[in-house]
Amino acid sequence: MVELSSRNARTWSRIGPRAVYGQALTALATENENIIAMSADLGRSSGLDRFSKEYPDQFLNTGIAEQNMVGCAAGLARMGFDVFASTFAPFASMRASEQVRMNMGYMGEPVKLVALGSGLAMAYLGNSHFGLEDVAVMRTVPGLTIISPADCSEIYKTLEACVGFDQPVYIRLTGTPNAPVVYTEDYTFEIGKAVWLTPPCEVMLISSGTTVGHCLLAAEKLKEAGLEVGVLNMHTIKPLDAVALADVARHASTVFVIEEHTTVGGLGSAILDHYNASGTPFPRIVTHGIPDRFVETGDYAFMLKAARLDGEGIAGFLQEKLLQ
Repeated sequence: MVELSSRNARTWSRIGPRAVYGQALTALATENENIIAMSADLGRSSGLDRFSKEYPDQFLNTGIAEQNMVGCAAGLARMGFDVFASTFAPFASMRASEQVRMNMGYMGEPVKLVALGSGLAMAYLGNSHFGLEDVAVMRTVPGLTIISPADCSEIYKTLEACVGFDQPVYIRLTGTPNAPVVYTEDYTFEIGKAVWLTPPCEVMLISSGTTVGHCLLAAEKLKEAGLEVGVLNMHTIKPLDAVALADVARHASTVFVIEEHTTVGGLGSAILDHYNASGTPFPRIVTHGIPDRFVETGDYAFMLKAARLDGEGIAGFLQEKLLQ
């Protein structure tokens, strides 16, 4: 794989998650002819234009037929191929939900379903294209692993870890070009193992996807105001890292779960479910995400700010809640 460096991290951030997904999968395919990329007529939007030209025998476009794409992907996975199938998040998680449930969940076919433009990233395309309920839907499928990379560097790590992984995976790509950079040097990535970005603190931020970068910005702002805040990258939403959550419970009095997803059924709900099932004492949990309603469309940065999911908004939200 390509070396993880500050220079590469900045370059990848500039071109954005979808382009990096295609670039990373193309790099993996140069060494592995077992990889197949599938697209529901979004080859260029998936960043797979170069892949389709360099490896035409390893690329399949099913057309605007997401349900068929998942079914075909499951069949190819049954034949032993490493299949990465991509489309926009709501079409992957809801339009094809029956096929995900049966072919990937019930039948256990190790398809890697890549959700493009999740969260608010599709901006002016509006609620028909926003992926704000996808984690809630996908969490209900038994045996389905859910990963949301924190930045473009972690997209590389995620895809590399998924090659040969023998379980079905939903990969949730959030953010747009110029999203915050989280990783500028190599680190250990393991499916199901969260990554501490700071030491544990009495006040903790837990997040996934590109919101992690905004949490780091918020932590910097809060530190300037005299408040030390810890940040945990929970890149794997299912299964959660029980060891990391136990460490959080030992150190924190208040935990803020920040997500670019509805507050119903997402990462915050998953963490609360985990702690409730554990039967052990746990800290105060405050969830912060998209309210339970359809949101107004607009520029991505504008919507993040309106939802208080940028660094400044997250910092302000914490300060308000800690005073209550």
